[in-house]
Amino acid sequence: MSSQTASLSSAPGHPQKLFYIDNLKIFLTVLVILHHTVITYGGSGGWYYTQKTTHMGALVPMTMFVSLNQSFFMGFFFLLAAYFTQLSYDRKGAGRFLADRLLRLGIPLLFYSFIFSPFINYLIYYFAKGRHITYLQYLSGFDSWIDFGVLWFVAALLVFTLIYAMVRSLIKSNPQKPLPVPGAGYILLFAISLGIISFLVRIIFPVGWVLKPLGFQLGHFPQYIVLFIVGLVAFKNNWFNQLPYRTGKQLGLTALLLLLFFPVFFLVRVKLNMPVSWYSGGFHWQSLLYAVWEQCIGISILTALLATGKKSWNKSSSLLSKLSRATFAVYILHPLAIIALSLAIRNWAIDPAQKLLIVGPLAVLSSFLLGTLVLLVPVIKKIL
Repeated sequence: MSSQTASLSSAPGHPQKLFYIDNLKIFLTVLVILHHTVITYGGSGGWYYTQKTTHMGALVPMTMFVSLNQSFFMGFFFLLAAYFTQLSYDRKGAGRFLADRLLRLGIPLLFYSFIFSPFINYLIYYFAKGRHITYLQYLSGFDSWIDFGVLWFVAALLVFTLIYAMVRSLIKSNPQKPLPVPGAGYILLFAISLGIISFLVRIIFPVGWVLKPLGFQLGHFPQYIVLFIVGLVAFKNNWFNQLPYRTGKQLGLTALLLLLFFPVFFLVRVKLNMPVSWYSGGFHWQSLLYAVWEQCIGISILTALLATGKKSWNKSSSLLSKLSRATFAVYILHPLAIIALSLAIRNWAIDPAQKLLIVGPLAVLSSFLLGTLVLLVPVIKKIL
Protein backbone atom coordinates (compact mmCIF):
# COMPACT_ATOMS: atom_id res chain seq x y z
CA MET A 1 0.00 0.00 0.00
CA SER A 2 1.29 3.45 -0.87
CA SER A 3 2.27 5.72 1.98
CA GLN A 4 -0.44 8.21 0.98
CA THR A 5 -3.18 5.59 1.11
CA ALA A 6 -1.83 4.27 4.40
CA SER A 7 -1.94 7.75 5.91
CA LEU A 8 -5.41 8.38 4.58
CA SER A 9 -6.79 5.15 6.01
CA SER A 10 -5.90 6.37 9.51
CA ALA A 11 -7.09 9.95 9.02
CA PRO A 12 -10.04 11.17 11.08
CA GLY A 13 -13.27 10.54 9.21
CA HIS A 14 -11.54 8.19 6.77
CA PRO A 15 -11.36 4.91 8.69
CA GLN A 16 -11.67 2.52 5.76
CA LYS A 17 -8.44 1.26 4.23
CA LEU A 18 -8.50 2.39 0.60
CA PHE A 19 -6.65 -0.52 -0.99
CA TYR A 20 -8.91 -0.15 -4.00
CA ILE A 21 -7.41 3.28 -4.73
CA ASP A 22 -4.02 1.61 -5.17
CA ASN A 23 -5.61 -1.02 -7.40
CA LEU A 24 -7.34 1.66 -9.47
CA LYS A 25 -3.98 3.40 -9.92
CA ILE A 26 -2.59 0.15 -11.36
CA PHE A 27 -5.59 -0.17 -13.68
CA LEU A 28 -5.34 3.44 -14.88
CA THR A 29 -1.61 3.10 -15.49
CA VAL A 30 -2.21 -0.01 -17.60
CA LEU A 31 -4.78 1.99 -19.59
CA VAL A 32 -2.21 4.75 -20.18
CA ILE A 33 0.27 2.21 -21.60
CA LEU A 34 -2.35 0.57 -23.83
CA HIS A 35 -3.70 3.98 -24.87
CA HIS A 36 -0.36 5.05 -26.28
CA THR A 37 0.24 1.63 -27.83
CA VAL A 38 -3.11 1.81 -29.62
CA ILE A 39 -2.22 5.30 -30.91
CA THR A 40 1.05 3.84 -32.21
CA TYR A 41 -0.83 1.42 -34.44
CA GLY A 42 -3.92 3.30 -35.51
CA GLY A 43 -5.79 5.13 -32.77
CA SER A 44 -6.38 8.86 -33.12
CA GLY A 45 -3.81 11.08 -31.46
CA GLY A 46 -0.13 11.94 -31.60
CA TRP A 47 2.79 9.80 -30.46
CA TYR A 48 6.57 9.67 -30.92
CA TYR A 49 6.54 6.81 -33.45
CA THR A 50 3.55 5.40 -35.34
CA GLN A 51 2.75 2.69 -37.86
CA LYS A 52 -0.94 3.22 -38.53
CA THR A 53 -3.16 0.46 -39.83
CA THR A 54 -5.56 1.27 -42.68
CA HIS A 55 -8.12 -1.47 -41.95
CA MET A 56 -11.44 0.03 -40.85
CA GLY A 57 -12.25 -3.14 -38.93
CA ALA A 58 -9.33 -2.32 -36.65
CA LEU A 59 -9.51 1.47 -36.75
CA VAL A 60 -13.08 1.64 -35.40
CA PRO A 61 -12.41 -0.27 -32.14
CA MET A 62 -9.09 1.55 -31.76
CA THR A 63 -10.86 4.90 -32.07
CA MET A 64 -13.50 3.82 -29.56
CA PHE A 65 -10.83 2.65 -27.10
CA VAL A 66 -8.90 5.93 -27.32
CA SER A 67 -12.08 8.01 -27.04
CA LEU A 68 -13.35 6.11 -24.00
CA ASN A 69 -9.99 6.37 -22.25
CA GLN A 70 -9.74 10.07 -22.97
CA SER A 71 -13.17 10.64 -21.50
CA PHE A 72 -12.11 9.71 -17.99
CA PHE A 73 -8.65 8.28 -17.29
CA MET A 74 -6.54 11.44 -16.97
CA GLY A 75 -9.32 13.26 -15.15
CA PHE A 76 -9.43 10.28 -12.77
CA PHE A 77 -5.71 10.74 -12.05
CA PHE A 78 -6.33 14.40 -11.14
CA LEU A 79 -9.27 13.42 -8.91
CA LEU A 80 -7.19 10.86 -7.01
CA ALA A 81 -4.20 13.19 -6.71
CA ALA A 82 -6.41 15.94 -5.25
CA TYR A 83 -8.02 13.51 -2.80
CA PHE A 84 -4.68 13.10 -1.04
CA THR A 85 -3.58 16.73 -1.27
CA GLN A 86 -5.26 18.21 1.82
CA LEU A 87 -4.04 15.45 4.12
CA SER A 88 -0.47 15.91 2.90
CA TYR A 89 -0.68 19.69 3.33
CA ASP A 90 -2.14 19.40 6.84
CA ARG A 91 0.49 16.88 7.96
CA LYS A 92 3.52 18.68 6.54
CA GLY A 93 2.61 22.35 6.68
CA ALA A 94 2.94 24.78 3.78
CA GLY A 95 6.74 24.92 3.56
CA ARG A 96 7.44 21.20 3.72
CA PHE A 97 4.49 20.44 1.49
CA LEU A 98 5.73 22.77 -1.26
CA ALA A 99 9.30 21.49 -0.98
CA ASP A 100 8.04 17.92 -1.25
CA ARG A 101 5.88 18.67 -4.31
CA LEU A 102 8.72 20.50 -6.05
CA LEU A 103 11.02 17.55 -5.39
CA ARG A 104 8.65 14.75 -6.36
CA LEU A 105 7.14 16.50 -9.37
CA GLY A 106 9.86 18.92 -10.45
CA ILE A 107 12.75 16.45 -10.68
CA PRO A 108 10.82 14.00 -12.92
CA LEU A 109 9.94 16.93 -15.20
CA LEU A 110 13.60 17.93 -15.51
CA PHE A 111 14.66 14.32 -16.06
CA TYR A 112 12.06 13.75 -18.75
CA SER A 113 12.74 16.97 -20.61
CA PHE A 114 16.54 17.03 -20.53
CA ILE A 115 17.47 13.32 -20.46
CA PHE A 116 14.63 10.97 -21.32
CA SER A 117 12.98 12.84 -24.19
CA PRO A 118 16.20 13.42 -26.18
CA PHE A 119 17.11 9.74 -25.77
CA ILE A 120 13.83 8.29 -27.03
CA ASN A 121 13.78 10.78 -29.90
CA TYR A 122 17.29 9.64 -30.80
CA LEU A 123 16.14 6.01 -30.91
CA ILE A 124 13.49 6.95 -33.46
CA TYR A 125 15.92 9.08 -35.45
CA TYR A 126 18.50 6.28 -35.55
CA PHE A 127 16.32 3.21 -36.12
CA ALA A 128 13.12 4.43 -37.78
CA LYS A 129 14.62 7.19 -39.91
CA GLY A 130 17.89 5.38 -40.55
CA ARG A 131 20.08 8.35 -39.63
CA HIS A 132 23.06 6.50 -38.19
CA ILE A 133 24.86 9.15 -36.20
CA THR A 134 26.20 9.07 -32.65
CA TYR A 135 24.11 10.24 -29.72
CA LEU A 136 26.43 13.20 -29.12
CA GLN A 137 26.11 14.22 -32.78
CA TYR A 138 22.34 14.05 -32.45
CA LEU A 139 22.35 16.15 -29.28
CA SER A 140 24.45 18.83 -30.98
CA GLY A 141 21.51 19.59 -33.27
CA PHE A 142 18.71 18.84 -30.80
CA ASP A 143 16.49 21.90 -30.18
CA SER A 144 13.48 20.57 -28.22
CA TRP A 145 14.92 20.70 -24.73
CA ILE A 146 11.66 21.75 -23.08
CA ASP A 147 9.51 18.72 -23.80
CA PHE A 148 7.43 17.24 -20.99
CA GLY A 149 5.87 14.58 -23.22
CA VAL A 150 3.53 12.38 -21.17
CA LEU A 151 4.59 14.32 -18.08
CA TRP A 152 2.35 17.20 -19.11
CA PHE A 153 0.13 15.63 -16.42
CA VAL A 154 2.86 16.11 -13.80
CA ALA A 155 3.42 19.71 -14.94
CA ALA A 156 -0.32 20.44 -14.66
CA LEU A 157 -0.52 18.72 -11.29
CA LEU A 158 2.36 20.85 -10.04
CA VAL A 159 0.54 24.02 -11.19
CA PHE A 160 -2.72 22.90 -9.55
CA THR A 161 -0.90 22.01 -6.33
CA LEU A 162 0.90 25.34 -6.15
CA ILE A 163 -2.40 27.17 -6.64
CA TYR A 164 -3.98 25.04 -3.90
CA ALA A 165 -1.14 25.87 -1.50
CA MET A 166 -1.45 29.59 -2.29
CA VAL A 167 -5.21 29.55 -1.67
CA ARG A 168 -4.75 27.63 1.59
CA SER A 169 -2.22 30.19 2.79
CA LEU A 170 -4.58 33.08 2.04
CA ILE A 171 -7.92 31.62 3.12
CA LYS A 172 -8.48 29.96 6.47
CA SER A 173 -10.54 26.78 6.38
CA ASN A 174 -13.53 26.87 8.73
CA PRO A 175 -15.44 23.75 9.82
CA GLN A 176 -18.63 23.38 7.80
CA LYS A 177 -21.49 20.96 7.70
CA PRO A 178 -20.46 17.99 5.52
CA LEU A 179 -21.98 17.85 2.07
CA PRO A 180 -23.82 14.61 1.28
CA VAL A 181 -22.38 12.48 -1.50
CA PRO A 182 -24.30 13.29 -4.72
CA GLY A 183 -26.58 10.71 -6.32
CA ALA A 184 -26.57 9.50 -9.91
CA GLY A 185 -28.92 12.25 -11.12
CA TYR A 186 -26.81 15.07 -9.71
CA ILE A 187 -23.64 13.48 -11.08
CA LEU A 188 -25.14 13.34 -14.57
CA LEU A 189 -26.26 16.98 -14.32
CA PHE A 190 -22.72 17.84 -13.30
CA ALA A 191 -21.37 15.91 -16.31
CA ILE A 192 -23.75 17.67 -18.73
CA SER A 193 -22.69 21.07 -17.34
CA LEU A 194 -19.05 20.09 -17.68
CA GLY A 195 -19.71 19.04 -21.27
CA ILE A 196 -21.19 22.45 -22.08
CA ILE A 197 -18.19 24.20 -20.48
CA SER A 198 -15.84 21.95 -22.48
CA PHE A 199 -17.71 22.82 -25.68
CA LEU A 200 -17.33 26.55 -24.99
CA VAL A 201 -13.61 26.20 -24.28
CA ARG A 202 -13.13 24.10 -27.44
CA ILE A 203 -14.55 26.88 -29.61
CA ILE A 204 -11.22 28.61 -29.00
CA PHE A 205 -9.01 25.65 -28.06
CA PRO A 206 -10.15 22.57 -30.01
CA VAL A 207 -8.97 19.12 -28.96
CA GLY A 208 -5.53 18.64 -30.48
CA TRP A 209 -4.48 22.26 -29.90
CA VAL A 210 -1.46 22.11 -27.61
CA LEU A 211 -0.04 24.85 -25.40
CA LYS A 212 3.67 24.54 -26.07
CA PRO A 213 6.10 23.83 -24.54
CA LEU A 214 3.97 22.57 -21.62
CA GLY A 215 2.04 20.08 -23.72
CA PHE A 216 -1.35 21.10 -22.30
CA GLN A 217 -4.37 20.31 -24.49
CA LEU A 218 -6.60 23.04 -23.12
CA GLY A 219 -9.68 21.48 -24.71
CA HIS A 220 -9.51 18.76 -22.04
CA PHE A 221 -8.58 21.02 -19.14
CA PRO A 222 -12.10 21.93 -17.95
CA GLN A 223 -12.48 18.31 -16.81
CA TYR A 224 -9.01 18.20 -15.25
CA ILE A 225 -9.50 21.42 -13.30
CA VAL A 226 -13.00 20.57 -12.13
CA LEU A 227 -12.13 17.00 -11.11
CA PHE A 228 -9.14 18.25 -9.14
CA ILE A 229 -11.51 20.55 -7.24
CA VAL A 230 -14.00 17.69 -6.82
CA GLY A 231 -11.20 15.57 -5.35
CA LEU A 232 -10.54 18.22 -2.72
CA VAL A 233 -14.25 18.48 -1.89
CA ALA A 234 -14.60 14.68 -1.86
CA PHE A 235 -11.86 14.31 0.74
CA LYS A 236 -13.28 17.06 2.92
CA ASN A 237 -16.69 15.36 2.93
CA ASN A 238 -15.51 11.73 2.91
CA TRP A 239 -17.37 11.00 -0.34
CA PHE A 240 -15.33 8.00 -1.41
CA ASN A 241 -16.26 6.01 1.68
CA GLN A 242 -19.90 7.10 1.43
CA LEU A 243 -20.38 6.51 -2.30
CA PRO A 244 -23.13 3.87 -2.58
CA TYR A 245 -22.55 0.88 -4.83
CA ARG A 246 -26.07 1.49 -6.19
CA THR A 247 -24.97 4.87 -7.59
CA GLY A 248 -21.98 3.27 -9.27
CA LYS A 249 -24.17 0.52 -10.72
CA GLN A 250 -26.66 3.06 -12.10
CA LEU A 251 -23.92 5.07 -13.75
CA GLY A 252 -22.22 1.93 -15.02
CA LEU A 253 -25.44 1.07 -16.89
CA THR A 254 -25.61 4.68 -18.11
CA ALA A 255 -22.08 4.34 -19.50
CA LEU A 256 -23.05 1.17 -21.37
CA LEU A 257 -26.04 2.92 -22.94
CA LEU A 258 -23.90 5.88 -23.93
CA LEU A 259 -21.34 3.52 -25.45
CA LEU A 260 -24.07 2.17 -27.74
CA PHE A 261 -24.51 5.75 -28.99
CA PHE A 262 -20.90 5.90 -30.24
CA PRO A 263 -21.66 4.61 -33.79
CA VAL A 264 -23.94 7.63 -34.24
CA PHE A 265 -20.82 9.81 -34.49
CA PHE A 266 -19.63 7.75 -37.48
CA LEU A 267 -23.08 7.89 -39.12
CA VAL A 268 -23.39 11.67 -38.67
CA ARG A 269 -19.98 12.21 -40.20
CA VAL A 270 -20.77 10.03 -43.22
CA LYS A 271 -24.29 11.39 -43.79
CA LEU A 272 -23.26 15.05 -43.51
CA ASN A 273 -19.88 14.51 -45.19
CA MET A 274 -18.41 16.69 -42.46
CA PRO A 275 -14.79 17.05 -41.30
CA VAL A 276 -14.05 14.89 -38.26
CA SER A 277 -12.48 18.01 -36.70
CA TRP A 278 -16.00 19.36 -36.10
CA TYR A 279 -16.24 16.93 -33.19
CA SER A 280 -13.03 18.33 -31.72
CA GLY A 281 -14.07 21.95 -31.41
CA GLY A 282 -15.34 25.09 -33.05
CA PHE A 283 -18.86 26.49 -32.99
CA HIS A 284 -20.58 23.33 -34.27
CA TRP A 285 -23.49 21.42 -32.80
CA GLN A 286 -21.46 18.26 -33.42
CA SER A 287 -18.79 19.55 -31.04
CA LEU A 288 -21.43 20.25 -28.39
CA LEU A 289 -22.93 16.78 -28.84
CA TYR A 290 -19.56 15.07 -28.54
CA ALA A 291 -18.41 17.16 -25.56
CA VAL A 292 -21.58 16.39 -23.57
CA TRP A 293 -21.43 12.69 -24.54
CA GLU A 294 -17.74 12.53 -23.59
CA GLN A 295 -18.23 14.04 -20.14
CA CYS A 296 -21.35 11.99 -19.40
CA ILE A 297 -19.74 8.67 -20.28
CA GLY A 298 -16.42 9.62 -18.68
CA ILE A 299 -17.88 10.74 -15.35
CA SER A 300 -20.19 7.69 -15.37
CA ILE A 301 -17.26 5.29 -15.91
CA LEU A 302 -15.20 7.05 -13.26
CA THR A 303 -17.97 6.85 -10.65
CA ALA A 304 -18.75 3.22 -11.51
CA LEU A 305 -15.08 2.29 -11.09
CA LEU A 306 -14.90 4.02 -7.70
CA ALA A 307 -18.03 2.29 -6.41
CA THR A 308 -17.07 -1.11 -7.83
CA GLY A 309 -13.54 -0.74 -6.53
CA LYS A 310 -14.73 0.00 -3.01
CA LYS A 311 -17.04 -3.03 -3.06
CA SER A 312 -14.93 -5.62 -4.86
CA TRP A 313 -11.29 -4.50 -5.16
CA ASN A 314 -10.58 -3.27 -1.63
CA LYS A 315 -7.89 -5.87 -1.02
CA SER A 316 -4.16 -6.02 -1.36
CA SER A 317 -1.28 -8.45 -1.71
CA SER A 318 2.49 -8.26 -1.88
CA LEU A 319 2.34 -8.16 -5.70
CA LEU A 320 -0.39 -5.52 -5.87
CA SER A 321 1.45 -3.39 -3.32
CA LYS A 322 4.64 -3.49 -5.39
CA LEU A 323 2.76 -2.72 -8.60
CA SER A 324 0.98 0.21 -7.01
CA ARG A 325 4.22 1.55 -5.56
CA ALA A 326 5.76 1.49 -9.05
CA THR A 327 2.91 3.23 -10.92
CA PHE A 328 4.50 6.69 -10.98
CA ALA A 329 7.81 5.30 -12.25
CA VAL A 330 5.90 3.22 -14.81
CA TYR A 331 4.00 6.30 -15.98
CA ILE A 332 7.26 8.17 -16.52
CA LEU A 333 9.14 5.36 -18.28
CA HIS A 334 6.46 3.56 -20.30
CA PRO A 335 7.22 5.47 -23.55
CA LEU A 336 10.62 3.75 -23.66
CA ALA A 337 9.00 0.31 -23.48
CA ILE A 338 6.44 1.09 -26.20
CA ILE A 339 8.97 2.73 -28.51
CA ALA A 340 11.65 0.04 -28.06
CA LEU A 341 9.15 -2.75 -28.77
CA SER A 342 7.52 -1.03 -31.75
CA LEU A 343 10.92 -0.21 -33.25
CA ALA A 344 12.11 -3.79 -32.72
CA ILE A 345 9.32 -5.19 -34.93
CA ARG A 346 8.97 -2.23 -37.28
CA ASN A 347 10.13 -4.26 -40.31
CA TRP A 348 7.95 -7.28 -39.59
CA ALA A 349 5.67 -7.65 -42.61
CA ILE A 350 2.35 -7.95 -40.82
CA ASP A 351 -0.47 -5.43 -40.43
CA PRO A 352 0.07 -2.86 -37.66
CA ALA A 353 -3.16 -4.00 -36.00
CA GLN A 354 -1.59 -7.42 -35.50
CA LYS A 355 1.51 -5.80 -34.06
CA LEU A 356 -0.71 -4.10 -31.50
CA LEU A 357 -1.78 -7.50 -30.16
CA ILE A 358 1.87 -8.34 -29.57
CA VAL A 359 3.27 -5.02 -28.40
CA GLY A 360 0.35 -4.12 -26.10
CA PRO A 361 0.76 -6.90 -23.49
CA LEU A 362 4.57 -6.80 -23.75
CA ALA A 363 4.57 -3.02 -23.23
CA VAL A 364 2.52 -3.40 -20.04
CA LEU A 365 4.77 -6.13 -18.66
CA SER A 366 8.04 -4.43 -19.58
CA SER A 367 6.87 -1.02 -18.31
CA PHE A 368 6.04 -2.41 -14.86
CA LEU A 369 9.26 -4.40 -14.79
CA LEU A 370 11.25 -1.28 -15.67
CA GLY A 371 9.37 0.83 -13.12
CA THR A 372 9.93 -1.75 -10.39
CA LEU A 373 13.63 -2.06 -11.17
CA VAL A 374 14.38 1.67 -11.07
CA LEU A 375 12.80 1.88 -7.60
CA LEU A 376 15.56 -0.41 -6.36
CA VAL A 377 17.86 2.60 -6.66
CA PRO A 378 17.63 4.38 -3.25
CA VAL A 379 17.85 7.93 -4.64
CA ILE A 380 15.13 7.30 -7.19
CA LYS A 381 12.94 5.54 -4.63
CA LYS A 382 13.16 8.57 -2.37
CA ILE A 383 11.97 10.90 -5.13
CA LEU A 384 9.29 8.70 -6.70
